[in-house]
Amino acid sequence: MKHKLLPLSETMHYILLALREPLHGYAIMQKVEEMSEGKVILAAGTLYGAIDNLSKHNWISPVEGETGRRKVYVITQQGEDVLAFEKSRLAHILSLYEMGGR
Repeated sequence: MKHKLLPLSETMHYILLALREPLHGYAIMQKVEEMSEGKVILAAGTLYGAIDNLSKHNWISPVEGETGRRKVYVITQQGEDVLAFEKSRLAHILSLYEMGGR
């Protein structure tokens, strides 16, 4: 899979993983902080820039029928495919660590 956003940045990874459930912006920020054990804290500007980018590439989309003031997003099938590709890529890299010096 070739794409200008690949490999995913750490931030994009966490956002896509968080959006396996529908969330609004502030909830995404909280979920990313929780998943990263406090190591990744998203600023609002970073988050909304990433949401804009991910939406533009159809990796996430707004949840239809949500009428609240906050926009709720969820990962799309394309986004799931990107995560599967990245998981495979990272698993391969991890396997190289496990091989040691062989």
